[in-house]
Amino acid sequence: SMSTLQAGIIPVTPFQQNCTILFDGEEMRGVVVDPGGEVDHIRASIEQNGLTIEAIWLTHGHIDHAGGAMELKEALGVDLLGPQEADRELLLNLENQARMFGLSDPVRNVTPDRFLNEGDVVSFAGHDFKVLHCPGHSPGHVVFYNEAAKFAHVGDVLFNGSIGRTDLPGGDHAALIHSIKTKLLPLGDDIGFICGHGPGGRFGDERRTNPFLAGE
Repeated sequence: SMSTLQAGIIPVTPFQQNCTILFDGEEMRGVVVDPGGEVDHIRASIEQNGLTIEAIWLTHGHIDHAGGAMELKEALGVDLLGPQEADRELLLNLENQARMFGLSDPVRNVTPDRFLNEGDVVSFAGHDFKVLHCPGHSPGHVVFYNEAAKFAHVGDVLFNGSIGRTDLPGGDHAALIHSIKTKLLPLGDDIGFICGHGPGGRFGDERRTNPFLAGE
């Protein structure tokens, strides 16, 4: 039953990034998507809810999404999957990013156990997510899509009423719009999504009312 797929959101770091725990409500097994920092806070939430975490998934290589990934990986003893390999350089420069932003939270460069590609499938507790490579916000950004639950975790590709910024290194506005129009919107108006910052929504509402997608 797909009703057992659940999500909990833990806003972390000064960037208020939506670290997301996707889990099965019956088996209480799941994954952590984008542990950007405040790893003690994330671990406390996992323990308080009696969850067993099987892996960490990364949508992309920016510091607010990946800054706590290696610390959490070692604490939990799980594999770190994603993003797509085009974000390798971003992941290897996280410590420099942290110094640039003057962040106090410890940040470490990230080496995933496995990069992900378009068409890969990642799973936990019987819930399968297709990997969609959606460049534009970053070159190696991926989206996790669960067809059965009509649900996607879109990271910073698409927001409620907005889109990911493209003024950072590796950003490409035309590529981002192309990713949204060719990879996300065709999945259907009824697809619900969680994004990297702020409230989620539905693809149909974004197609109709998002000012960045007007007339698409």
